[in-house]
Amino acid sequence: MDLAPPAALQAVPPAAAVPPRPDAAALHPALWRGHQLGHGAGRALASGFAALDTELPGGGWPRRVLTELLLAHPGVGEMRLLAPSLAATLRAGRLVMLFDPPAMLSAWALVELGLDAEQMLVVDGRSKVLPDASSLWALEQALKSGHVGALIAWLPPRLRAERLRRLQLAAQAHDGPAFVLREMAARQRPTAAPLRLALQPAGADRLALHLLKRRGPPLAAPLQIALPPVLAAATVRARAARPAATVADRPLRAAAFVDLTG
Repeated sequence: MDLAPPAALQAVPPAAAVPPRPDAAALHPALWRGHQLGHGAGRALASGFAALDTELPGGGWPRRVLTELLLAHPGVGEMRLLAPSLAATLRAGRLVMLFDPPAMLSAWALVELGLDAEQMLVVDGRSKVLPDASSLWALEQALKSGHVGALIAWLPPRLRAERLRRLQLAAQAHDGPAFVLREMAARQRPTAAPLRLALQPAGADRLALHLLKRRGPPLAAPLQIALPPVLAAATVRARAARPAATVADRPLRAAAFVDLTG
């Protein structure tokens, strides 16, 4: 009588090959692995600083989301940091809007940074020409409009979290970078912005960037960026030799109310 072989001696079929784990970005552009930088949901805009682009998800300033910049005080170099991407936006024929800058902007300084001052629009929501108009409302409408290339907004201090979430939702319709500048104390509070950086002076014409939040692993040490000088010596001499004031010598005019819904 034949006996069936013991189970240990029965032929074991070969194990099926384990398929490789799919890349997270292949499943959805908003997904990324914890040890990798996210690719971003859309094409990023180069910052103009190669070292910074290397550390930003997607290789530049993201579109369709908010980028939050925290400042100890205005004037640490934020405009010089953003100037290359703003200039690229203007060269593409798209509008750049600035909301509630803390001081009157010098058109001459913007021109020296490569920005066409006549193609930039400043919105001053604090003038209250219309009772219902506010800079936050105007900013939200600008984000939703789809007619703006890039935005910079100096937000009021202690902004409520739900207002920032509304701006982040509105930014999903904005095909361009949107920068919101806030006080350094906001660092202790959570943010709806997918990208948050703290900016601190690091010497003459140098800026230290702390990447506090990004789609990817945290950056252990701050990034050192060399900024272009405010005014080169040759520029100062050329300006002194000009006999009369021009458009570049005058401050930017502000628009108290702009209808972006039409």
